[in-house]
Amino acid sequence: MTDTGVAALSAKDFHNPAILLSGPVDYQMYADFRGKLETAPEQGLVVIELTTLGGDPEVARVMGEDVRFHSDLEPARRFVFLGKAAVYSAGTTFMSFFARENRYLTRGTRLMIHERKMNTQLHVEGPLTQCIAGLEATLNEIRESIAIQNEGFENLIRGSGVTMDEVLKRAPSNWYVEARKALDLGLISGVI
Repeated sequence: MTDTGVAALSAKDFHNPAILLSGPVDYQMYADFRGKLETAPEQGLVVIELTTLGGDPEVARVMGEDVRFHSDLEPARRFVFLGKAAVYSAGTTFMSFFARENRYLTRGTRLMIHERKMNTQLHVEGPLTQCIAGLEATLNEIRESIAIQNEGFENLIRGSGVTMDEVLKRAPSNWYVEARKALDLGLISGVI
């Protein structure tokens, strides 16, 4: 049993994952995820295995919201995350939607936690009031992206030994966390 009263899992529980995902987190992965979610067991363990070098953080959030939504609607199902080899960027965002007691990594797997990135060029031209509006729109986009990013960081570290200050200090330079370290920090429930 974990400290939350949920049964701890062993390697045999991950033998036949209901949902296998690998590659970039994008709309193709989301379509694959949704299709497999529809055919996943209606009761018991639903293992979602992921290997990714990253991708679109908003797609990761949509997939995570699906897990959260189905977990709330279908308490007879236990959705469990299994990260394999590499769970980078958007993959870590997706993992953050699982309750800590439902997060597992295989030996040697690396999580990569980083800030969201933006690539925008500002072109200021036209009437001055429109120039200000364009600049403010970009600032608003940056501010909102930071807020969304930090919500994800808070989900990831909830109940762990990691502080928000530590994440905010390490994330700008890509923080890699090996599976054993992730377990020691309380980011996951177990290493398989």
